[in-house]
Amino acid sequence: MVVEVIAELAVSLISSGGYFWVFFLMVLESMIFPIPSEAVMPLAGYLISLGKFSWFWVILFSTLGSLVGSLISYWIGLFGGRRFMRKFGKYFLLDEEHLMWTEKFFEKRGEIAIFISRFLPVVRHLISIPAGTGKMNLKKFLVYTFLGAGLWNGFLAWLGYFLSDKWILIHKYSQPLDILILALIIICIGWWIWKHIKRRKRKNK
Repeated sequence: MVVEVIAELAVSLISSGGYFWVFFLMVLESMIFPIPSEAVMPLAGYLISLGKFSWFWVILFSTLGSLVGSLISYWIGLFGGRRFMRKFGKYFLLDEEHLMWTEKFFEKRGEIAIFISRFLPVVRHLISIPAGTGKMNLKKFLVYTFLGAGLWNGFLAWLGYFLSDKWILIHKYSQPLDILILALIIICIGWWIWKHIKRRKRKNK
């Protein structure tokens, strides 16, 4: 699997390159790249247990990486997402009404959505783009991203520290959850498309 190859590459980079690669990989993890934090952070925790890394720098660099990656995705959504929806949205059954709904959603529930998404596989790779498209308040976006990412990264590092040389089990047993979340997202998208097509047919009658 591609994710397995990426996880092995992450292990090699972090083991040889230190904190920079923790930061860089978490930047990618917070964007659309399939970098599993369940492989990056437990390894960092394991290296803490060996005395090669310290808790402070692992949490700092990983969380800053998550913040930078999320911010880049936010800007992509803010400057590109809206233009894309207005120009090509009709080909994806999206229109101005959906853009307005996105704005209202992130205005009312953006904080909880951003915070919780940091703990959900797949979702955390994507959530920042619609947050930018919906013009979520930037300060709130940064605060809740920092809090959620910090807690999640710290938890994974702690598991890696606790499991020691068995840290890889975290990545192994998290994969079924990744697949489940992805399947649920696909089902929701399919349901939304079916509902949208059905509504259009009613309007055309």
